[in-house]
Amino acid sequence: MDRSAFPHFLAITTRWKDNDVYGHVNNVEYYSFFDTVINEFLIRAGGLDIHGGPVIGLCVESQCTFKASLAFPDTVDAGLRVAKLGNSSVTYEIGLFRSGAAEPAAIGRFVHVFVGRADRRPVPLPDELRTALEGIA
Repeated sequence: MDRSAFPHFLAITTRWKDNDVYGHVNNVEYYSFFDTVINEFLIRAGGLDIHGGPVIGLCVESQCTFKASLAFPDTVDAGLRVAKLGNSSVTYEIGLFRSGAAEPAAIGRFVHVFVGRADRRPVPLPDELRTALEGIA
């Protein structure tokens, strides 16, 4: 899977604290990059109101396949696409690329289930959100 597989990108600057004692970005930070590109897209393109909206997304599954190291001061180009769009769930695929690299340093999978903020029960995706997600499917 290369860069061309992803219709949405967000540049994320690594931070000094992201490196571990081995001199590369610690694996836990990759999941933070996944969460950042997904939520940036949902908020900006999909109109998701994370502070007061009636619908929120809960992560029910995630995974990461590591292919190469990232390190501070790299810029990470986080690519995003929708692999599966359900009634209340979305499966995303994420590619993390060192800035300018054709091949990913990591490939991720992340599943959101959208629920009502108050009752935490699954709800259909709001129309604006669904339209945005269809655009990167």
